[in-house]
Amino acid sequence: MQEFRGRKIFDGIAVGRIFFYSREQKKVVRRRITDAEAELARFEEAKRTARGQLETLYDKALKQINRRDAQIFHTHLLMLDDYDLNDAIVNMVKNRRVNAEYAVAITGDNFAARFENMEDEYFKSRSIDIRDVTERILDALMGGENDIALDAQSIIAAADLTPSETLQMDKEKVLAFVTDKGSANSHTAILARALNVPAVAGIKASGEWNEKMAIIDGYEALFILEPDEETLEKYRKKQEDEKARIRLLDEYKGRKTVTKNKKRIDLYANAGSLDDIDAAVRNDAEGIGLFRTEFIFLESESEPTEEQQFDIYMHAARKMAGKKVIIRTLDIGADKQPSYTDMEKEANPAMGCRGVRLCLTRTEMFKTQLRAIFRACAYGNIAIMYPMITSVDEVRAVKRIAEEVKEELRQSSITYGEAEQGIMIETPAAALISDMLAKEADFFSIGTNDLAQYTLAMDRQNSELEKFFDPHHEALMRLIKMTVKNAHDRGIWVGICGELAADTSLTRKLINMGVDELSVAAGMVLPIRKETAMCEYTPD
Repeated sequence: MQEFRGRKIFDGIAVGRIFFYSREQKKVVRRRITDAEAELARFEEAKRTARGQLETLYDKALKQINRRDAQIFHTHLLMLDDYDLNDAIVNMVKNRRVNAEYAVAITGDNFAARFENMEDEYFKSRSIDIRDVTERILDALMGGENDIALDAQSIIAAADLTPSETLQMDKEKVLAFVTDKGSANSHTAILARALNVPAVAGIKASGEWNEKMAIIDGYEALFILEPDEETLEKYRKKQEDEKARIRLLDEYKGRKTVTKNKKRIDLYANAGSLDDIDAAVRNDAEGIGLFRTEFIFLESESEPTEEQQFDIYMHAARKMAGKKVIIRTLDIGADKQPSYTDMEKEANPAMGCRGVRLCLTRTEMFKTQLRAIFRACAYGNIAIMYPMITSVDEVRAVKRIAEEVKEELRQSSITYGEAEQGIMIETPAAALISDMLAKEADFFSIGTNDLAQYTLAMDRQNSELEKFFDPHHEALMRLIKMTVKNAHDRGIWVGICGELAADTSLTRKLINMGVDELSVAAGMVLPIRKETAMCEYTPD
């Protein structure tokens, strides 16, 4: 028996035999060509084949996971037409007179290596996307496709997995993932969460493990190879306990979220698509505490119209049937941007033109979104939340624009509704002046993901920093407590919509700080309700 400890990716226990997957290395031979136009025609035909496959995968992802995570494959579709990638391939064929396979393989390797060598973890992780797309084009050029056929339920072990490889597996036969590469924000992690299977990274898998018995403990980031009978029995018991816990959670459906001594908490769900709102309803969320609107812009080939946005916001409100839906205005920046915005690349996008800064520099786009939201307010209980606020002037500026929008709607005799207007506390600056900001806002929502990142000066997507990153850091706790106190002193409520809201080890502490609302992933609604019911509210 051997034990390996890796990086935690997704919780859960899995016991089963290993299926070791190794990507087939294509033997690409360089050939000199005489007819460059014919070779480029082959390249274009291969791209058409790849596009058809990706469209099929995108549709499959929409059905099997959710719209937000299916966005991975929409990004791959956009990469097929990436100007720099295509230009490099075309120039190599024309100028060096080489075959399309060689040009695609060399260009793909060069572009992937360029991203792998970047310091920013977000851009570094894009290398796997480039390899996925160029491998797909090569498959079309050379014939064949990597097909991962699972004969039985298996723990998948690999150096790394592309999104395509992961989704092409029979999800009923995937017990867990163990990979060498990957972080909590990698594509494998995203799809593991979507498929609800445990995953551990940072473990160098070997082909010798194939078909051997293994255990994955996602809670402890533990991988056990060839466990003895005593260990097997122990983990099978843990699996049964886990199933019993899930059954127990169903008992909390239909209940209010209250502590032992009847302190009421609003327990909402985060959503990044209309599909996520369906999941929130199924899990008995009391509202939507964060409705991300980025997917509307990232999935569109051109800037979404007012009508397109209105239709989505209206349906979100109707699906929640009178429960509150807090819509966050557009929060994109240089690290995640639609092609039609023509934003310049930034060296440090986390601190660049994102969130409300973008909205205040592209006011027509912002106004279009606000018009759609205010119109949707007539169909349900909607609130508006502005991201990345750092000053009182920014709050006043967005509120002025909101009033202008409502006046335009009035002048045009278009039906609209009123909405609470809140702000996100995501930076130390906002937390430190939360007493001033509370005079301008109807509510606060603390985005602990960014607040932790900026407070601790650590990129939360950088897997190398995971051992240093402490989401329970006392500095962060003090900023949250200060924000809650300042909000309550001004008579406004405070929620938390970051990952800390779903951390059951912090539920009691956050409630005792006076947090009024917690917004979590839909699957965490019932565990947090159960944890709240076990708490005694004793204000700090």
